[in-house]
Amino acid sequence: MNDFVNAAEAPDFDTAGIVRKTRRKRATAIAGIATALVVVGGGTALASINGGSDTSKPAAAGTVTAAPEAADPEAAYVVLEDSKYKLDFGGLSLDFAKQQLLKSQLKLGKVSEVDCGKNGKPGTVVEVSPHSPNAVPRGASISLILCAG
Repeated sequence: MNDFVNAAEAPDFDTAGIVRKTRRKRATAIAGIATALVVVGGGTALASINGGSDTSKPAAAGTVTAAPEAADPEAAYVVLEDSKYKLDFGGLSLDFAKQQLLKSQLKLGKVSEVDCGKNGKPGTVVEVSPHSPNAVPRGASISLILCAG
């Protein structure tokens, strides 16, 4: 037996190749998962930019007791003439609302504040003017009414 053991060749392992193959598989899996997350996140962001559903309205844009005109659920939506989607500004901060206006090729009009009591987050949009169901052309001025706190 010892003669056989001493005469047999030791198996040759390509350890560097095995490590490279493992790293390549891991990198491919991570890239695939990251791509899937970006696609899902991009779709979600696109849906929210285009208006999303009426049920996905932020909690801060709930009914306002101090200003009855802001209690209209359509008061924070803008409809563009050349689009079938509503732009929802309800609950957005002034900075985000400005970004949304720029993306939609709209201009910022007058910014005013209304007392929301305990129902709204200060500094968030509770109403836009003109609002849905009136359609506005691109380039129109949109006035924002913010919650004063």
